[in-house]
Amino acid sequence: MLVDTPLCDFGLKAPDFELTSHDKKSYSRDGLAGSKGLLIAFICNHCPYVKAIITNFVSDAKRLQTIGVQTVAIMPNNYITHPADNPERMGEFASQHNFGFPYLIDETQSVAKAYGAVCTPDFFGFNSSLELQYRGRLDNLTMGKEGTRIPELFDAMSMIANTGSGPESQIASMGCSIKWK
Repeated sequence: MLVDTPLCDFGLKAPDFELTSHDKKSYSRDGLAGSKGLLIAFICNHCPYVKAIITNFVSDAKRLQTIGVQTVAIMPNNYITHPADNPERMGEFASQHNFGFPYLIDETQSVAKAYGAVCTPDFFGFNSSLELQYRGRLDNLTMGKEGTRIPELFDAMSMIANTGSGPESQIASMGCSIKWK
């Protein structure tokens, strides 16, 4: 089911979390935050919307690291009912797409609920004080649409890294609904 994300709730503090990656390493919100900000992406392996953007997302995340913004991907789906999203397949997906950031499992779905995530992909861009400044889409090329790419998320996170604030105008991300337990 196609879902659009809600508008950005500017200034909302990033809820704390500690999650494990597909390779059993533990990560916390504070340990992941970069000096200029943190990008949290709720994604999964099977969603066609994620598959359509994954190459540009990974590329943008690598570019963001160079300006002090760290990225983390969190898989919130019930992988019992959706086995394509299980931890082993998460590792394969991360390796196949050369993730330069942790890919974490939200087993209880409590982190996705705390953030108000509704779909995959769902992006949350925080400034250095971990205040929400971006809740929008990756770019204008939804589902592999042709044309000149406008990297909206990268541009917003660059603005946040430089000023601490995100753009007033943001276009919602859209994707598959989270597969809740």
